[in-house]
Amino acid sequence: MSVDYLILTVLVLTAAGFYLGRSRSIAVTGGRTRDLHSVPGYYGVYVAIWAGIPALLLVLVWLSAETSVIKNMVLSALPASYEALTPSELELVWVDIRNLATGNIVSAQPSPTVVAASEHYLSLRALSDWALFLLGLVLAIGGLLYARARVTPTFRARNRVEKVLNVFLIICSTIAIFTTIGIVLSLLFESFRFFTRVPVTDFLFGLHWSPQTAIREDQVGSTGAFGAIPLFAGTLLISFIALAVAVPIGLMSAIYLSDYAPKRVRGTIKPILEILAGIPTVVYGFFAILTVAPVLRDLGASLGLDVSANSALAAGVVMGIMIVPFVSSLSDDVINAVPQSLRDGSYGLGATKSETIRTVILPAALPGIVGAVLLAASRAIGETMIVVMAAGLAANITANPFEAVTTVTVQIATLLVGDQEFDSAKTLSAFALGLVLFVVTLFLNVIALRIVRKYREKYD
Repeated sequence: MSVDYLILTVLVLTAAGFYLGRSRSIAVTGGRTRDLHSVPGYYGVYVAIWAGIPALLLVLVWLSAETSVIKNMVLSALPASYEALTPSELELVWVDIRNLATGNIVSAQPSPTVVAASEHYLSLRALSDWALFLLGLVLAIGGLLYARARVTPTFRARNRVEKVLNVFLIICSTIAIFTTIGIVLSLLFESFRFFTRVPVTDFLFGLHWSPQTAIREDQVGSTGAFGAIPLFAGTLLISFIALAVAVPIGLMSAIYLSDYAPKRVRGTIKPILEILAGIPTVVYGFFAILTVAPVLRDLGASLGLDVSANSALAAGVVMGIMIVPFVSSLSDDVINAVPQSLRDGSYGLGATKSETIRTVILPAALPGIVGAVLLAASRAIGETMIVVMAAGLAANITANPFEAVTTVTVQIATLLVGDQEFDSAKTLSAFALGLVLFVVTLFLNVIALRIVRKYREKYD
């Protein structure tokens, strides 16, 4: 019996529990719902919770422990000759058993012992699935009947439901917190390993980036150079170009849509702008390398400029087009959130619409606009595909937008492509670059919070 059938059955019982609990609450009062402590919907939710959550928790716990339990039972049933195998050899045997049972490719012609073990594995899996289905079904039905029996006019269903929701929200926030802590610790741990091989000063202030190193002592290879300044320079250059394109276009679009455009025009243009945010970045990369880059190269040649086939300008322009919706849509929402009383007061003093926008609306909406710009900046800093396809992989220190450059995210993706040994400075440098990106993002968020607090005090 598949676990999917159990989950589907539990969901059906949960829906049935809601209607049974709601109808029960109405029936116990003879239809006089005003005599209930809570509205009937809360009683339905209470019964649904008891019908669904215990069974789903059982599924979660069961599936997390099932593989290890079945593995121990199958390996313990092997002949005594397998006890002499090392843990790694025994793990290979287990992989062959599981692959044979699931129809995958095994490492060699399976022995009769492996075939018997795979049949034992299949029987245990079937027994486990049936046991899980029956226990989950009993738990769901039992929870439904128990909760339905507790429905009385004086039962505080709303309090119980809100307590469960509160616990659920606490669990979600705790997971988010520990996920963030885990990300930070993993970056710090691997970055510390990298900085034991490469000095921090060489990494942060070095002017040459060439991460190729010799993995073995007898291998011919470079000793590696891990100066990240070229990567930081390329990231800043492309991000600056992207923001120089996106911020004016996005902000002016938001002003037009919020204060000048008729409703029909606004209803047409805003969805079209937001479609840009849903286009895959690889499509933007194709557009940059096939359309924008050749146009810029030909335009530069006509003006006597040497424009590289892969240039920071091409990547920055296309990236700016990509992040226009972030600036435009968020700024439009923020501008529309400015109280109408501020506009009316400005008009009452004789100001024109443009003067009102310039001196009243934009200052009042500045915290939100800054947040939109910083969100767009974070999106630009973290972009990879457009830079790979349009700007190249050359780690150059330059302020010339016509030359090829690379960024931090592109190098992280390049360093972690393929089979890698996480014991070399080349691979570990990706974590150091990730740590730098994390610190930069945190710094941008701190600046945004300070700006928001400053201007919120002014306009609240």
